Order: sequence, then structure tokens, then C-alpha cells
Amino acid sequence: MTRTRFRGPRVVAGGRLGEQTDARVAAVLDVLAGERVGDVAERRDLDPALLHRWTQSFIDAGTAQVTHRPPPDLARQRDRFLSVFTHGLRSPLAVAQAWVGLLGDMSGDPGSRAQALTRLQSALDLLDERTAEVELLTAAMLGRVEPEPHPVTVGELAASLVLPEEIGGAGADTVLHVDPDLVTRVLRDLWRAATTTRPAPHQVVLEVERVEPWTEVRVVRAGEPIEPGTARALFEPFDTPDGTRSGITVGLYLARALVVVHGGTLGMEQDDAQAVLWARFPDPPPLDAPHDHATDHDRTDPAHHHPHHQDDPAPGGQDEEIR
Repeated sequence: MTRTRFRGPRVVAGGRLGEQTDARVAAVLDVLAGERVGDVAERRDLDPALLHRWTQSFIDAGTAQVTHRPPPDLARQRDRFLSVFTHGLRSPLAVAQAWVGLLGDMSGDPGSRAQALTRLQSALDLLDERTAEVELLTAAMLGRVEPEPHPVTVGELAASLVLPEEIGGAGADTVLHVDPDLVTRVLRDLWRAATTTRPAPHQVVLEVERVEPWTEVRVVRAGEPIEPGTARALFEPFDTPDGTRSGITVGLYLARALVVVHGGTLGMEQDDAQAVLWARFPDPPPLDAPHDHATDHDRTDPAHHHPHHQDDPAPGGQDEEIR
């Protein structure tokens, strides 16, 4: 009787961060130098199929770089960014330019000039906000958002949205280990999506639920369900179900990316009575245990499993769930 012993996961020699020689690249270069995949794989204790895939990816990436033709996924991501950039900045800029022109044509009426200056300032404020959103979205797309997490209560994060005593579930005193600036924006965008998406809701409330090792912050929208096409469009920058790109902000697309960099997930679920927009954040790792970065991304939450939900690719290879 032959007994097979399972070999657990291991780090390939040279594959640890900070080591000068990356064994994966060295193995690929051996293959490109003319050695057989099987021989290199055996010598370096690798799976031949895996080495073949690395080699093909290496060739594809090099070809795309030399010919300046990005892979289809990257090309679509660039197109999406350009759409966000042009739409997000052009609209408030056009409004500001129009009010500048009106100011030049106006008579000396102080009241009219004051009104025009107020409108001009509003347009410039919106332009400043859109510029900050595009900068943050670009950094998220490139994987360059580095959160600075520290303990902060949900009440502090949602202070601009609701009073602490109005937060249901586990309550406003629940502590998250997150970057306050980034997560405040996430909660604002979830709240804005819940309150402004048609059909208009009857009520919107904020709740907190502890499902270890996660904390879920939920924006609950009571009322008629959101149309599936509209729900999908909420997660696309400046997109609408009919494809007119008529002004849904970067909102939940950016919010999802900011939750992902915290190791969490963001999504939506609804039934006939209510819709729930949620952001789920992992507990911080124990201080006396090494932190495995893969753990936060790979955990699943059986308590929130739903038999009827759709997944949509998210930045950084994560998913948001629309249930």
C-alpha cells in the first residue's frame, strides 16, 4: 500500500521579500535561455505547469511593454480612469468658467455679483473635491494607497452623518482599526448612495454588527428596492444603466478600493423591504502573533453567505458583493 504525504505550502527559495535573487524570475530566465521547463522545474523543485505559466506571463508582459500595447484588462482600466478624469473635472470647470463670463458681463449690481461669486465658489469647491477624488482613485488603481490605521470609534467616523445615539446594533462606541480619513470617506459615500439613489428611501439608518473576526458597518435603506441595473451602476465610476455616463460619482467604486486596502470587503444586499450597503473590516492581528497579509483577504464569512448574489471584480483582485 502506497501512502502519500501532503506537502504543505512553503516559500520558494529566493521568494521572500528583501532577498536579492527572486527564484521565480531566475527560473523563468533559465527557460528563456533554452533549458527545458521540466529540467528547470525539477532542479528548482517547482511544478512544471506553474513554471510554464510564469514564463508565459513574463513573455506577455514583456511584449506588451515593448510594443506599448497594454493587456486588455489594463486597457479597460485606463479607459475607465480617463472617463472618470474627463467627466469629473470638466463639469465643475465649465460651470466656473460660465460664472466668470457672467461676472464680466454683469452691471454694477452688488446683489447679482455676490450671487455670482457664491455660485463660482461652489463650482470651484466641487472642482477641488473631484480633483481629490481622481487623485485618490488613481493611487488606488496603482496600488499606492497606504492606510495609516489606528483605533477609532464608529461614532467618530460617522460624526458628519448621524448622532452617536442614532447608530444601531453594536453602537457608536464600537472600535475599528482603520485609517480615519479613508473610512470617513467610505461611510460618507455609502450614506450618499443610500439617500440619493431612486426610488427615494423612506428612511436611512446606520448600524454596526460584530461578526468575529469582522466588524460590519451597515447603511440600511428602508423603502422600495433599487433596480438591479442601477445597483450595478453604483459600483461603476460615472456610469448609469443606460450608458450615458451622466454623473454618478466615483463613489462606491472608490469606496470599495479603500475598504479593500484595509483587508475588508464592501457590498450591497436587498429584498423587497430594504437595501443594505455595507463595509466589512477585519479585526487587527494579535500583537504577539506575526501578521499574514493573505489572511485578511482570504477569510470568508459564513454568517453572511447568501444563496443568490453576484460578484463583481474589484480593484486589487478583490470582490464586492451585490446580493
